[in-house]
Amino acid sequence: MDDPSSPLLDDIRDLKGSDGERGLVIAEGPLICGRLLESRFPVRAVFGFGGRLETFVDTHGAELQRRGIPVYEVPRAVMAEVAGYDMHRGLLASADRPAPLRVADVLAGARTVVVLEGVGDHENIGAIFRNAAGMGIDGVLFGASTADPLYRRSVRVSMGHALRTAFAHIDGTPTTWQRGLAELQEAGFHVVALTPAPDAVQLKDALLDQRTGRQHERVAFLVGAEGPGLTEHAMRACDVRAQIPMAPGTDSLNVATSAAVAFYERMR
Repeated sequence: MDDPSSPLLDDIRDLKGSDGERGLVIAEGPLICGRLLESRFPVRAVFGFGGRLETFVDTHGAELQRRGIPVYEVPRAVMAEVAGYDMHRGLLASADRPAPLRVADVLAGARTVVVLEGVGDHENIGAIFRNAAGMGIDGVLFGASTADPLYRRSVRVSMGHALRTAFAHIDGTPTTWQRGLAELQEAGFHVVALTPAPDAVQLKDALLDQRTGRQHERVAFLVGAEGPGLTEHAMRACDVRAQIPMAPGTDSLNVATSAAVAFYERMR
């Protein structure tokens, strides 16, 4: 593909300016493109140059051919002109977005999930997906005012785990979505709000069932927006408020880091 104006390249056009969303998912690099190919997302096309493209086709060629997925060889300079930046990873893939999962789909068979409220930073969302995948978290749920988990930067930071980990959105406005947490509680989830509030219980204690002394069988962690954290509406809908022990002179961690600590405590 030597013509940067070709409509066959529209899926990857102006990625830096518009993120190439247009209802699509964009994967970058061999690892994430491979995970996209293995996901539930219908892949539209693969674009690349040099050894990265050759290796990808050598590895996945049979599957690409079986599914009729076109592969376009695009010189590096042309890809940079189309995408809006130098694509040093040498490989892109585009996919359509499938029908969204329901909350019940994510909860089915899950032991531990995380719920996000107001998390607006795409890198934090990507990091939460990566942490969740690494520590055995089964699903991610999104409350109101959260950023798009399929934004290109989120997918990249997640190392493609945003494409593999089940997620769904809880319906409602910023002041009503919290009612959806009742669905988790009805399904047997112990809902834990993470907050630096001094009256919150220690994280390790918040996970324990006071009747048995063991961890609750099903747990949902709730994390909030960068800066303000969880709203009072959200925390009131939870079963317990939990804090991570902090060194003197500090009060909180980055939201993705806080989630990772909670995931580790659950796994431990």
